[in-house]
Amino acid sequence: MAIEATAPSTALIQNDIVLFGLIAATLGVVFWTSSRETGFFKKFYTFVPALLLCYFIPGLYNSFGLIDGAASKLYNPVASRVLLPAALVLLTLTIDLKGVLKLGPKLLVMYAAASISVMIGAFVAFGVMDVLHPETVAGDTWGGMAALAGSWIGGGANMMAMQVAFDVDQTTFSQFVVVDVAVGYLWMAVLIFLANRAKAIDARTGADTRAIEDLKERLASYQKQHERVTTSTDLMVILAIAFGTVGLAHAIAGPASAWFADVAWARQVSLHEPFVWVVVLSTFVGLGLSLTRARSLDGAGASKIGSLFLYILIACIGMQMDIFRLADKPWLLALGLIWILVHIVLLALLGKLLRVPFFYFAMGSQSNIGGPASAPVVASVFHPSLAPVGALLGALGYATGTVAAYAVGVGLRAMAGQG
Repeated sequence: MAIEATAPSTALIQNDIVLFGLIAATLGVVFWTSSRETGFFKKFYTFVPALLLCYFIPGLYNSFGLIDGAASKLYNPVASRVLLPAALVLLTLTIDLKGVLKLGPKLLVMYAAASISVMIGAFVAFGVMDVLHPETVAGDTWGGMAALAGSWIGGGANMMAMQVAFDVDQTTFSQFVVVDVAVGYLWMAVLIFLANRAKAIDARTGADTRAIEDLKERLASYQKQHERVTTSTDLMVILAIAFGTVGLAHAIAGPASAWFADVAWARQVSLHEPFVWVVVLSTFVGLGLSLTRARSLDGAGASKIGSLFLYILIACIGMQMDIFRLADKPWLLALGLIWILVHIVLLALLGKLLRVPFFYFAMGSQSNIGGPASAPVVASVFHPSLAPVGALLGALGYATGTVAAYAVGVGLRAMAGQG
């Protein structure tokens, strides 16, 4: 999802070091209270997932002007460009590759269906709003929708590509950035909430969860088998592998993306974007290490450190949310809500037809709507080891988002009578 600052910051806290301290303290309070075995917090966290608060509380800080998430560098580059790939290395390093492959082709079917449902949702939302409030879809709104389709099928790079491809007015583009953040992050919060109730949802739908449960059991068994008292050497090796890989990935990503910048087919699949290379390289290095003795580092806490990085990432993502901007563009937000509701309904119907676990539905949706920065966060709610699955599907969106969004733009332009 694309995020941009639109005005000089007036936040009370503008020092990123102070802001990081606030975020760390907030996460500490959330996890400490969620660990209480009795009393008010025990009942409270029965209904409100701790991870949701890690996302929502920083959003409140941003909404009330305590901080300015868009102006901070904690999300980009610190969390998304450093901690996310480091988390992917550590979580992928501990993965059971055979178990992940057993998740089967239905996961990819749900991903593809999510992309198609986003495309269909664009046309339905445009048509419905043309009846309810024609002014909303007048002018070059179709171009802003094409840009949003780029974000919701791929990511920020695809959104920018659509702005250029269809020469979208900057004002219109900025309005759809608000819709992107408001609607997209609202849906992410809902998914995090529902993920904690996945077992109940799967029981009602009769989904076949054997592959996921088998994977979780095998991972838990492996971790217990190799669990040991963590030493300073273990921690140093874990950090060396994580951040050494991140450094290597960034070192390769720069020249590799520059080399592909002038290659037409490579630009279509976003190989000119350094972030794509960082995510893919970090994930594949982790996969390679999972086939070696390095996997035993999970017993020393590698996956726990990876999860810690993800919690910081989700807090930094939450910092981008401004609940008061939900009311700024009511009709455009209504357009976005209709659009994403069509996506949700179509994907849910297919999921029920195929009897897939809720995890497949969540990953199909979030890897499109959220992309590689937030899909691993939602995946980790189901199990930390599943985060790389979200990252890989999210990165796949970079490859498909530009072409799919361009098709949406051409169709919407025709519906608007402009081409």
